[in-house]
This record gives sequence, structure tokens and C-alpha cells, in this order.
Amino acid sequence: MSGPVGGGATGLIVALDTADRRLAATWVAAVAPFCGMVKLGLEYFLANGAPGVRALGAVPVFLDLKLHDIPNTVAGAVRAVLPLAPRMLTVHAAGGAAMIEAARRVAESAGAARPLLLGVTVLTSLDANALRATGIACEPQEQVLRLAKLALEAGADGLVCSAHELTALREAFGDGPVLVVPGVRPLGAPPGDQVRTMTPREAAARGANWLVVGRPITGAPDPAAAAAAIVAEIVA
Repeated sequence: MSGPVGGGATGLIVALDTADRRLAATWVAAVAPFCGMVKLGLEYFLANGAPGVRALGAVPVFLDLKLHDIPNTVAGAVRAVLPLAPRMLTVHAAGGAAMIEAARRVAESAGAARPLLLGVTVLTSLDANALRATGIACEPQEQVLRLAKLALEAGADGLVCSAHELTALREAFGDGPVLVVPGVRPLGAPPGDQVRTMTPREAAARGANWLVVGRPITGAPDPAAAAAAIVAEIVA
């Protein structure tokens, strides 16, 4: 299944949250017919590095490293992963405009093959109480909108956000930004460590371009069937 490039379509990204290269490859074989990308995060990348990404073959990869450091370091990190040809790459919007601009300049050196650069706004594991504990005295949506504006003006192609902020983001920034939504849970699935969740159908209806789903698929007895069911819910 190819993923969306706009026009209101919503695609599925399967999160491969494991350090086990063989298990990740097994999941890829099962879910590849039903998803547009697989997501590799810190757990997999730190355990397996670039060879582990290449070992998964030609499957399109969303490299979710959430880069957050001084601009020069983040620029170097983006340069280091460009040979892996990720379709999308994340940086923390809280790293500031100069950091995002530096990442964008390096990404553009890959030309037409460059990854889409996504700004991570507020993690879906954080609610208002958790934000206040970090010194941010506002509701999650207010902080998401603030960081979204910063990231997009600095050159990010899109954002990572919870489904609860989708409507506000579309109203504020239109259809242009690519919106990638983790914390998606089918009806009846446990929330895990996500606190701002929504069903696939609801998130798609609110304007998500991509839905990221991990454990409800990879933890299912039949990951292929679980992925197919989510795709059917998205397009219903």
C-alpha cells in the first residue's frame, strides 16, 4: 500500500519497537503489504545502527530519532543518516529555529531524495500535568501550536502531534504541513504509555496524513491481519 502525498489521504506507518533485527524483519514481511512505511526509533537504531536499517531491505523507512542538540550537532546527525535514504526524519521542535534550519539545509543536500523533516511538538505521553512539571504552564494544544509555528517557519515539512491537536493545526496552518500522528489505538486496545490517543478512523477524519501504530499491530497474534484491519478502518 503506497502512502499519501496529500489530497486528504491517510496512510499507515507501523512502528517496529524492538532491538531485535530478526524480529523486525519478520514484522516487515508481515505488514509491508498494508503500510506505506515502517518506523524505526531509538531502540532499534541504537541497537543495530545503519546496517540494521539496510538489513530491512527496500521498505520505506521513517527514521524517528527525535534529534535535539545544538544546530551543528543536529546538522551532522542528519548528514550521517542521509545515505540511508529515510523518507521522513524527526527533530524536536523545542530545539529551536536555528537547529531546524540547520537540519533542513543538510537535508536539502540530498536533492529530490531528501527526507521530509518533521518537528516533534508535544509527546503523546505528556498531558497538562506533565507539561507543568517541566515548567510549561499551558495546555498541550497551546504548546503544540506554538512549537508548530516555530518549526514550520524554520523549514520543517510537517509535524508529529497527537490526534487531539489535528483540527487546531489544520485550522491554523491549512493542508500544507504533513501531519504524522502516533498514539493511535483501535477500539479496545490498551493505551499503554500514551495518554492522548484516538482511534484510526477518528484521526484520519481530522486530517492526519500518516498514522503511526506499533504494539496493537506488532503485539497481535497475527500482525498482518491487525494491520489490514486498521487500513480498512482508515478507508471506511
